[in-house]
Amino acid sequence: MSKRAFITVAEVSGDNNAASLARALLRLDPSIRIEGLGGPAMAAEGVRVHFETTTRAAMTFHAAGRVREVWRWLKWMKAEYSRDKPDLHICVDSSGFNLHFAKVAKSFGVPVLYYVAPQLWASREGRIKKVRASVDRVASIFPFEAEWYRQRGVNAEFVGHPLFDALPATRLELGSHPPRFPDRPPVIGIVPGSRKSEVKENWPSLLQVMEKVSAAFPGAEFLVPATQNALPALLGRAGPAEGNVPRVYHVSEQFGAAGDRLERPIKYCIEVDSFDRLIPQCDLVLCKSGTSTVHVAAYGVPMIVVYRVNRVLWHGAGRWLVKTKKIAMVNILAGQTDAVPEFIPWYGPVNAVANCAIDLLNHPEKLTAQRQRLIEIIEPISKPGASMNVAKMAMEMIGRPAMQVDMELSL
Repeated sequence: MSKRAFITVAEVSGDNNAASLARALLRLDPSIRIEGLGGPAMAAEGVRVHFETTTRAAMTFHAAGRVREVWRWLKWMKAEYSRDKPDLHICVDSSGFNLHFAKVAKSFGVPVLYYVAPQLWASREGRIKKVRASVDRVASIFPFEAEWYRQRGVNAEFVGHPLFDALPATRLELGSHPPRFPDRPPVIGIVPGSRKSEVKENWPSLLQVMEKVSAAFPGAEFLVPATQNALPALLGRAGPAEGNVPRVYHVSEQFGAAGDRLERPIKYCIEVDSFDRLIPQCDLVLCKSGTSTVHVAAYGVPMIVVYRVNRVLWHGAGRWLVKTKKIAMVNILAGQTDAVPEFIPWYGPVNAVANCAIDLLNHPEKLTAQRQRLIEIIEPISKPGASMNVAKMAMEMIGRPAMQVDMELSL
């Protein structure tokens, strides 16, 4: 009899990771039925998606607007599990969303696997009680994280980082190059985020930085990889109708942040779903904090990490929630050191970020040193295989060890 797995995700990155996991599960056991709450990437891999949960993804205080929506999905899931509970529930990332679903699954006696573990070591450590109560196994994407969970009584295992399942083996040859200026103007990547909410927070200030860098380096080229979700926020208007979406937008910004006409227009290129094509071309990247910092570092491309935060919200709540000395993941992986400059929280004038970028571009030797450091930091987690490792864990949890499945497929 075929087994059934149910996956819940809340955002685009979770959808992509769940899609890769679904592909690995079906490779191990083509008969397995996979359903869930997610997005188009899961659906493209044959997952039956009952509700689309990724298009309105939000973080922190913006997530409050999704409460009613999540409550409705939880109510539906309770009814569904009462009628026909699955053999395994898999949560992917987004603890504020997924721990609710894990609790429901556990109440029905369904084993729970958590993939891309909640970063409780950074904030909200009190949620560890919820993880112990509702999650049977944790598949961690960082070695130090798995150890942190084990020390607190959670069955956690390092499975690898899913990012490296998709990246080319020759990625360092693509991105780890010496600076190619002053022979030509610098190429600067701008990564404002994958969610509409974070793009709305970061993009206006990044435009101001671009304005100042462009004044210091006339002819500087700016490349902006975008997700489909974030595109309307980048364009400042409703995007084209689905199914008729241009991939590339060449923009010439005539006016500065203060509304004054610029002496030289800022020219930048927004390209949809082209992170892995654009970033290796860059001499420097201005990158919002998150998984994207690991993605940029995987190519050995120097960066400055930022995250625009409301000053009042940060001092009222954020500074008390965050427990790590550093926030940028590459700096955490570097042992809480300044492997790359980070401006988190980022509020007030943009001069500090712009001056940092200009300084790095004026001193190519600093870019070369950072590039080498990033390669050293990423090497321990740069092996592919995360999706298959999690799929094997899932098979064990539903009573079909991967070895048994492999034998059946070979017969």
